[in-house]
Amino acid sequence: MPDHPGPDFLPPDPLGSPPCPGSAAARTAFPPALPAAPPPGRQLSQPRRLLVLTLIAAALTGAAGGVASTRLAGQTDPAIALPRASGPVVASPGAELADVAAGVLPSVVSIEVRGTRGSGTGSGFVLDDRSHVLTNAHVVGGSSGVQVAFADGRRSGAEVVGVDAGIDFAVLRVRDPGVPPPLPLGVSADVRVGDAVLAVGSPLGLSGTVTSGIVSAVDREPRRGAATIQTDAPINPGNSGGPLLDGAGRVIGVNTAIASLGSGNIGIGFAVPIDRAAATAERLLQG
Repeated sequence: MPDHPGPDFLPPDPLGSPPCPGSAAARTAFPPALPAAPPPGRQLSQPRRLLVLTLIAAALTGAAGGVASTRLAGQTDPAIALPRASGPVVASPGAELADVAAGVLPSVVSIEVRGTRGSGTGSGFVLDDRSHVLTNAHVVGGSSGVQVAFADGRRSGAEVVGVDAGIDFAVLRVRDPGVPPPLPLGVSADVRVGDAVLAVGSPLGLSGTVTSGIVSAVDREPRRGAATIQTDAPINPGNSGGPLLDGAGRVIGVNTAIASLGSGNIGIGFAVPIDRAAATAERLLQG
């Protein structure tokens, strides 16, 4: 293994990424993450440095659009302001993690997409009481069909309301009227190193998977200008778009990427703080 001074975080370039290797059957059972590409003009030395930043959607579709922010036509939602740290929390601080998990699982969805390069899965969570779901833009970008699966086994079609490819968020509207209640949003500015967290999502297509850990660092910038919450809660391809929750079941971040040695989780994951994610969702819903 070559000696290097630190992690080699490569910005993803899904639009230019080649199709993922493997048979169609293998992709269906365990859909891999989109490969990361070096930035324009940069050549990787040989052998390629192993520690890279990987988007953790297991979708085989491309990223959403070339514009930074897109409100799709035909949407007429009124202005929305998502409340921070308001409404009932899932559990009191210090509650058993099993109680927190039981409370949040119904509102976390698995997102199944179809695209020109195959099919795959990602994660998301119910954002408000108007059937909106928040996920990452790279989960649904370029897809020809989007479906969400709920914890109780129900499935429903969904439409993309808007995307922000630059910040990597997308808002969906679920067609099924029986959407579970939204998850309460925390305040990511209050997050401290060492806080206990839960990550919920669909790694490798395994929906409803819950993992636990702590906040390893705050204001971490694995890519320039993109401050994130670093966590050691195991997340893998397919977790992308799922919530990172505090000990009371409030969303404090959206799981987006991992540092990898090429073999999945190594204990370094990144979530976009919910303060930024909610502001982006509000903007997309307001048009």
